[in-house]
Amino acid sequence: MDSSIEKFIELVSHCDNIVFFGGAGVSTESGISDFRSIDGLYSQKYKYPPETILSHDFFMKNTLEFYRFYRDKMIFPDAKPNYAHIALSELEKKGKLKAIVTQNIDNLHQKSGSKNVLELHGSVHRNYCMKCSKFYDITYILGTKDVPRCECGGVIKPDVVLYQEGLDNEIVEQAVKHISRADMLIIGGTSLGVYPAASLVDYFSGKDLVLINKGSTSKNCRASLVIDNKIGQVFKNFL
Repeated sequence: MDSSIEKFIELVSHCDNIVFFGGAGVSTESGISDFRSIDGLYSQKYKYPPETILSHDFFMKNTLEFYRFYRDKMIFPDAKPNYAHIALSELEKKGKLKAIVTQNIDNLHQKSGSKNVLELHGSVHRNYCMKCSKFYDITYILGTKDVPRCECGGVIKPDVVLYQEGLDNEIVEQAVKHISRADMLIIGGTSLGVYPAASLVDYFSGKDLVLINKGSTSKNCRASLVIDNKIGQVFKNFL
């Protein structure tokens, strides 16, 4: 076993107040692509870059084109939790992990059994009518064509935070509370390049900051431990 992983396991064994902050890399081992790394592939099929399509203005003005991309590239109904999701769920059951703060919208943490999951960017599993606020699940969205509409006639919008939209204040406050009180913050599967979500890790003032990511992050110099590896392969050692 790699020495850095051995040290990680030891740090976790001595801590009972851990918070996990995760990004897209947590779910890539479940077959969910990180669109930021393959824009070239998408540009061959779509008229606009993902950042444009996934914006509030684009949704309002080009709703049909938005849903064409959204159904094709943002919804993965058959994706299953990987070792990272499962291990984090187990750490929560043992009372060590107090919260998961995630930038992902795929619901895989909940599928693995985690309870206290703070979804900074919402979830594809929640959708609502912009006219009457009626709730619709992911099955309804996948069962429709073109622009999904409510029985009242209103357009249904995914409960995800698009570019140009703000984060939910209540979720942010909960994330800040947990991060600021944690003794250990594990940052995994993110280069910390997405703001304002990434700025939340600055509230951490605990003992151990652990970074697990393929590639460097802006917080490497502050970390107690840096592991350059796939996050699922690292957490596999807890199972």
